[in-house]
Order: sequence, then C-alpha cells, then structure tokens
Amino acid sequence: MNSLKNKVQLIGNLGNDPEMVMLENGNKLAKFSIATNETYKSATGEKVTDTQWHNIVAWDKVAEIVENFLVKGKEVAIEGKLVSRSYETKEGEKRYVTEIKCNELLMLGK
Repeated sequence: MNSLKNKVQLIGNLGNDPEMVMLENGNKLAKFSIATNETYKSATGEKVTDTQWHNIVAWDKVAEIVENFLVKGKEVAIEGKLVSRSYETKEGEKRYVTEIKCNELLMLGK
C-alpha cells in the first residue's frame, strides 16, 4: 500500500510546448502543463465541460523524451506524485507551488 500514498495518474493534452532547463550539474528538467476535461450535465440539463490545468515536471530520462517528442496539443498519460514547494519573489512575497513530478509517460493519439 505504500506505493498508493502519493500517486497521480492523468490523461490530458499539453497546453504549450515544454520548457526545457539544463541545470549546472548536467541534470535536465522539463516543465509543461496538461489539461484534463470532465463533461457533465448541469441541473438544467445543459452539457458542461470542466477543464483543469496541471503543472508537470519531468527530470533526466523522462525529460529527454518530453524534449524530443512532446509538443503543444499532444495527448499524454502521465504517472507521478504530487510535490509542493515554496519560494520567495524579488519583492519578498512567499509563493507556494504544487506540481506533479512525472515518473512515467505514455504518448497517446496520433
């Protein structure tokens, strides 16, 4: 059951081309977002689509796959875990970010 404590699986489409970062230590980082859509009927019977955006980060080998094969609009399945972090802006404001650290990636569609 340990592997189920912090596990995320999503299928969605990339909102933009991935942003690639090469760190000084040689590690590669890919940042991108995917949109997931849920469709339901409202109380009035109207079809409603709810879109949620998810920030994804991928490291090293997975980042290389992202860099070489993923572009805006591509449908992907990702598996990973939620990671939260904080940072301080130049103005001294504290900001909090929650991302999904992608461990596995499956390209879908054409």
